[in-house]
Amino acid sequence: MKAILIENFGGPEVLNFKEVEKPKPEKGQVLIKASGISVNFADIKTRKGDFHGAGNPPLIPGLDVAGIIEEVGDGVYDLKVGDKVIAFPPNGSYSEYVVADEILTFKISDDMDMDIAAASPLVLFTSFNLLSRVGRLSKGESVLIHAAAGGIGTTAIQMAKLLGAGTVIGTVGSDEKIQIAKDAGADYVINYRKDSFAEKVKEYTNGNGADVILDSVGSDVFRESLECLAMYGRLVNFNSSSGTPGTLNTKEIHGSCRAVLGFSIGTTIKARPSILKETASEVIPMLESGKIKIVIGNRFSLEDASSAHEIIESRKSTGKILLKP
Repeated sequence: MKAILIENFGGPEVLNFKEVEKPKPEKGQVLIKASGISVNFADIKTRKGDFHGAGNPPLIPGLDVAGIIEEVGDGVYDLKVGDKVIAFPPNGSYSEYVVADEILTFKISDDMDMDIAAASPLVLFTSFNLLSRVGRLSKGESVLIHAAAGGIGTTAIQMAKLLGAGTVIGTVGSDEKIQIAKDAGADYVINYRKDSFAEKVKEYTNGNGADVILDSVGSDVFRESLECLAMYGRLVNFNSSSGTPGTLNTKEIHGSCRAVLGFSIGTTIKARPSILKETASEVIPMLESGKIKIVIGNRFSLEDASSAHEIIESRKSTGKILLKP
């Protein structure tokens, strides 16, 4: 089969389209013929050698996939050959075939569009956990979402509304991205390159600040986010795409009863897969009913994975980027 193989860490040019051995499902696993693979920022970090738990080359990048089960291993009882599924494979997803553990493989309806399915797993499962499980969003609370025009951003905006948020605010890095976040359902969208988002958030929340903030940037964005985090608010960090971690003065936390929390889908896949199994029962119905609409920005062939990485790193991408085997 064909796959993208990283043999040395580096730039997009290290994404080699090669013939590799087709995997076989072991006990408790299924073999999936991939229909589509989503490109995530974690894949960029994997390619560079910066993603925790990615391992050393040679390796296949990618965290999620959609496809059709072609073979089941011993001990698999709830899935069968021919099922349409989404999954989080343990050994990468940039390939024509992947194996995945049954606990991290989730059946979807036969009429589900496979491109939408392929674009959904990481952003859908992450958004729900950020807002519900970790951020503990309550009905009527305000939410601030950074990188609001991206795959997680556009999904998290919709998820926040479904979970009962009162006001949803997004930040973007250009005026061209404002309408994308608004179309996803954001009440207000701020171009952080033009305005202090902390001041705008206070303005939009009557001086209270946001109750829940989703930060995937780190650095100065993390610092400024603390300036507009409400009393008893929760700031959830799930990436540091800026390349620089944010810093925290603990004196800013205890007196205001605010919390800074973390979440990693990669860690959860490896260490607590049962959490994602529970999440699936909540989010797959949202996807199948159309309550959550996944925004797809671009599609590339699997062979052209380097171009997909380039557009994400350019900061010009919007919505989800797909690879088609």
